[in-house]
Amino acid sequence: MSPALSVALLSFVPLISAYAVANPKPTAVAQEHPLITPSPTLRDPVTRTIHLKRGILDDLKGDVNSVLSGLGSNIPSYVASGVPNFFQDFPVGEDVRKSLGVDESQVSALPISVLNVPGYGNWTDQGWNLRFHGNVYKQPNTTQEKLDDLANVFLIDTSIDELPPDQAAQARNLTAEIFVLQQSNENVTFDLKPAPTAGASGEQGGGGAVTPNGGSQQIKFPNPTTTEGDFDAFVQIDSNGLTDGNKTSNIQRLNVYTEGSNIGNATAYLVPPTGLTIISDIDDILRITKIYQPKEGLLNSFARPFVQWKNMPDIYANWSRSIPDFHFHYLTTTPEQVTRNYMDFIYKTYPGGSFDTRPLNFSDVDATLSIRKYLLNKIFETYPRRKFILVADTSNSDVMKAYPQMATDFPGQVQCIFLRNTSATDDGDKFPYDTSGFKDLDKNTYMFFKVPDDLTNLDIQNGHCLNASIQQNLTFGYQGLPFGIDLGKGAANPTSRASLWVGIVVAGVAVVFTMI
Repeated sequence: MSPALSVALLSFVPLISAYAVANPKPTAVAQEHPLITPSPTLRDPVTRTIHLKRGILDDLKGDVNSVLSGLGSNIPSYVASGVPNFFQDFPVGEDVRKSLGVDESQVSALPISVLNVPGYGNWTDQGWNLRFHGNVYKQPNTTQEKLDDLANVFLIDTSIDELPPDQAAQARNLTAEIFVLQQSNENVTFDLKPAPTAGASGEQGGGGAVTPNGGSQQIKFPNPTTTEGDFDAFVQIDSNGLTDGNKTSNIQRLNVYTEGSNIGNATAYLVPPTGLTIISDIDDILRITKIYQPKEGLLNSFARPFVQWKNMPDIYANWSRSIPDFHFHYLTTTPEQVTRNYMDFIYKTYPGGSFDTRPLNFSDVDATLSIRKYLLNKIFETYPRRKFILVADTSNSDVMKAYPQMATDFPGQVQCIFLRNTSATDDGDKFPYDTSGFKDLDKNTYMFFKVPDDLTNLDIQNGHCLNASIQQNLTFGYQGLPFGIDLGKGAANPTSRASLWVGIVVAGVAVVFTMI
């Protein structure tokens, strides 16, 4: 059975669950442990309204998981939970050492390496505080034969010897980044210098920030690394020629060099208390990923060169040039080990900006579902007087829940929400998306769009977020189901109980048979 068929079967699960939500049995039944559609709302008590007998849905979900586990390919079972994230459950610590067959003496002889993630800083009464975050690790010497074996674990319906040479090389490099030895209890020291450039926006310096007149200094990170090798904290830095945050609207850009590691360098951004920040997802909004098609998504992330999504770089470059002191922040839930390619792509294609990735202690599916909201809360709480533009796509179920929730949790701070409707623009996206979170939001503060040009001529600086020529058609329920079936109180053509059931069955069967 092909991976496409398994994904089609998975798309059938939300149909059944969504049907149960929309059409509970009219007669009372005993309250059982509820089960809802496989999505991040799996543990949200607000959605626990299903009265359909659990066994029916459990059996169907079990069948889908059986389909996944029975495939000869390595499609991860967490896809059935509505989390199309290929990079999951990476090996760490002893598991890596054993997989590579290296002993303690070999590890001790290896040099220290550092992943330094571009950070952001905020102004307080005590001065500038800069967030340093990343990971300390050692890179084992691994043979190509071993890397090939390990890389094949991540590939679906192919192997590394079947890839073109350039893709095989990238797959090996990414595998090497995954199989590293995280170093706990390490102390890290940084050197700060004014940064002349960062990013590619067509604007001098890369956009979004200025080069300060000073700021050079050495910073000793106050805490040793965690068990997973991570470090993450705000540290107060000296002014040393930096402009006070309450005296400028400019974002000041600093290079951050890690002592003892020639690859542990990044650019940090000192962001004043007021202004506008864009928080942007990357996959399927800034680059072509297709996370909803496991085989394609994995190849696009693991082996193929990153490719921009249409003319999205032009949109961001225009915003960088036309909106003064616009802070760009890129947030991906991809685990930090494999984000060097992401950062390299962004800095070559989009305006420079700070980054958030998934740290190693957020490693399983449940943690993946919570990390985006955790990171969003962190930056919102850091800048309580700034306004935010949130950009992503509908294929991320955690986005569909977290973005509207931010507007509720932080009133007045979410200026605009822009979501690419992937199911409307890519027939490979078989996963429905839930728009119920937008029901109580001002309809002028968000827009679902199809192509980057839909975002042109919007005055987002002044809160004009809606292109009136782009139809929204939100039902405030599950949308993007096969054959145009939508569920929710806002559905344009409410469907009877019987015809809805027939439509779901026919749609599911038809989708499956088109994949055989």
